[in-house]
Amino acid sequence: MVKVLKSLSEFEQVRAAEKASIGFVPTMGNLHAGHISLLAKGLQEFDTVYFSIFVNPKQFGPNEDFTQYPRTLEDDIKKIETCASLYPGKNVIVFAPQDPSEVFSVHKERNISIEGIKDILEGEIRPGHFDGVATVVYRLFELVRPQKAYFGLKDYQQYLVIKRMVKDLNLPVKIEGMPIIREESGLALSSRNQYLSPEEKLEGLTLSQSLSELAGMIQGQQSKLNLAKSAVQKMLQNKKWNYLEIRDAESLSTDTTHSKMIVILGVYQLRTTRLLDNLEVSLS
Repeated sequence: MVKVLKSLSEFEQVRAAEKASIGFVPTMGNLHAGHISLLAKGLQEFDTVYFSIFVNPKQFGPNEDFTQYPRTLEDDIKKIETCASLYPGKNVIVFAPQDPSEVFSVHKERNISIEGIKDILEGEIRPGHFDGVATVVYRLFELVRPQKAYFGLKDYQQYLVIKRMVKDLNLPVKIEGMPIIREESGLALSSRNQYLSPEEKLEGLTLSQSLSELAGMIQGQQSKLNLAKSAVQKMLQNKKWNYLEIRDAESLSTDTTHSKMIVILGVYQLRTTRLLDNLEVSLS
């Protein structure tokens, strides 16, 4: 069963009556198979999954158009219903507030800021973005009170920000990072892919192919990191890279001397479309 709630008052009424443990998937809508994979995992583990669709104004910068973000609620609900139909007897509660005041009415001035990893990589390019992400996720955790929440690992830095927030604030929710879902070509699924022409989609494979090439150079060996880092500098001669970096997978530190796991993160830009991807590599 799928139930759609658009107001905070009806959501709070339904949540107050909930007795079971619940999973939670927070999204901004415009759903694709990556989002739906999070829902499917939740339905495998819980009888009831709460699923939010909320375009959060706090994570949009001054040069990013909040009003232009695609809002496709009717189509999103169909995708959710199709997934839920595969899990008979399970419930999905969709919280889809249309007005930001429904979410932030009580805490308009609250700001959650996770120091250390919020101002690098994506945070350097989009100042304040991760404050907006942490603030809305904290508020949604406050409303939903889930036992577990699911986040896609394509937005790797976001995943680490949320994990750090939960740890720092001692929140009673387990965070699970879910594998990146890709098109058959290898391109990571993203709502942004809809803005690409077929030719740009082909060029966008530079991102995933470069990550794989670097991982192949490293071969899981700490001793080969410098070779890969030298290759990164050559790749960055292509100015379509916003960044391409090898970092510690837990801290995102550039010092990988003692890392047991590293992550290769990149953003490749085609016109105004920024494609994000990453690849984790275990080291021996």
